[in-house]
Amino acid sequence: MELPKLYRRRFIPDEMVYLKDDAILQYRDDLIITSWTTLKPRCDIARGISAYYTQEGFKISRVYNRREEPVYWYCDIIRTLREPEENRIIFEDLLLDIVLYENGFVKVLDMDELALALEHGLIRESLATLALHTANRLLGLIYDGNFSRYQLPVINLESQSAPTPLPR
Repeated sequence: MELPKLYRRRFIPDEMVYLKDDAILQYRDDLIITSWTTLKPRCDIARGISAYYTQEGFKISRVYNRREEPVYWYCDIIRTLREPEENRIIFEDLLLDIVLYENGFVKVLDMDELALALEHGLIRESLATLALHTANRLLGLIYDGNFSRYQLPVINLESQSAPTPLPR
């Protein structure tokens, strides 16, 4: 089986990016794990390992700096669109993000972007509602201490010295 091509669709800015350099480490219908480096050089982060929970509606990423130290867990609220005829998967970024810092501090990001996208008709109300419900559910998992089960697949791959990408 040939692995699908992965794409990220954003509403702000309006773009679709082929994630050609992301290495797929695990692939299942409900979970796709990738490793990646930043698309553009940054001074604060360098790379990460992401777990796309396609049926849950979020992607969690363990993000590292240039010294290979974990910086935070970054959670994107997403919607997964499968296009089997094109052998591709599109992850729509539904704008809301949640960051869980190493010290346990939790921060919700980009609510203003979601409001702006709604005001300007860049996102449908149904997708904004989905984003809010999913973010609320994810925050509940974090606050209730149940987030670790979503972190575990990434942590298990971290413990391997060099995770091997699946052949494309």
